Amino acid sequence: MKKDQDVRPASASNDAPRKKPVPRVVKPAPTAPADPRLPAPDPATPTLDVPGVVSIPLAEIKVSYSRSSGPGGQNVNKVSSKAQIRWNLVGGRLAPDVVERFKKLYPSYVTEKNEVVISHQEFRDAPKNRQACFDKLCAAILAASKRPKKRVPTKPTRGSIERRLDAKKRLSAKKKERSRKDFD
Repeated sequence: MKKDQDVRPASASNDAPRKKPVPRVVKPAPTAPADPRLPAPDPATPTLDVPGVVSIPLAEIKVSYSRSSGPGGQNVNKVSSKAQIRWNLVGGRLAPDVVERFKKLYPSYVTEKNEVVISHQEFRDAPKNRQACFDKLCAAILAASKRPKKRVPTKPTRGSIERRLDAKKRLSAKKKERSRKDFD
């Protein structure tokens, strides 16, 4: 290799700026509760807000950390970066039909005690994994809150009925030709 040749391209340096994570979910609770059966939340209490569906106080969500099997280099055996959240699904925050759809859509998230357990270990630091767990929970609740559209059965068109009957006639004629013919 010649002296004047560089092995790495100039763009491969580690001086490139990194994207900053966008803070999102945790914010004060709205002034009016979504469900009149529940007590009004304290505005100073941080909540996990699923827009248009529910606002869950963070005190109801249990967060735990453990050692991750993901990336981490030498830190992987020392730092607990895997985040796991637990939340009681049947605590009255969600409507019963949303709870049933949640159980149907995400059976692997729900335990026998109706507790939602979500874990995340993609990132090397615990706060990012915790935020990713919250994002997963928000996305799952949002998906379960959407009612599926009822299927409206459609009437077949006159042309499709005629095409189907013509095809049946052609197939019937073809099979009739295959039958034994009596030449007597």
